[in-house]
Amino acid sequence: MTVRILGIDPGSRQTGYGIIDSDKNHSTHIDSGCIYVKGETFADRLGDIFQKISIIISEYEPVELSIEQVFVNKNVDSALKLGQARAAAICAAVNAGLKVSEYTPKAVKSAVVGSGNASKEQVQHMMSMLLKLEKGLQADQADALGIALCHAHNRSLTGKIALPGRKRSSTRWTSVPK
Repeated sequence: MTVRILGIDPGSRQTGYGIIDSDKNHSTHIDSGCIYVKGETFADRLGDIFQKISIIISEYEPVELSIEQVFVNKNVDSALKLGQARAAAICAAVNAGLKVSEYTPKAVKSAVVGSGNASKEQVQHMMSMLLKLEKGLQADQADALGIALCHAHNRSLTGKIALPGRKRSSTRWTSVPK
């Protein structure tokens, strides 16, 4: 079964988005780009993120949203603003009935490049290669596609581990009584 996934790389000034269709073994690029956030106040910018993500969801009809988790580096104020931008995108997804999954930047890089310490350029290159894109990708756009692809890989792996009608005990798989 093919599922449409919207990946979001949140930002209060620029938010990347990437949409893929994925079955268990293959992912296809549908659309991607950057939302250049507008608004005079921070509240206006959050409203703009919500509205533009809502429009993307309405147009492309994804069923799941994957989004990058906030990490705190040195600037706490930046982390708070990033968290609020994430919240605006998550609210748009929840409002539309999408399932939401979150991934750390390290998990995304590991899933798409093979190293949690990969550079932005490596992520851009791998997204172009894995999704067979001929044009170059902007960094936030590539990150959003990476987040979507990370989720697709995670869904596929989860499906392989959790077999229907079986559960895992502490040491082995057992059948579930009907």
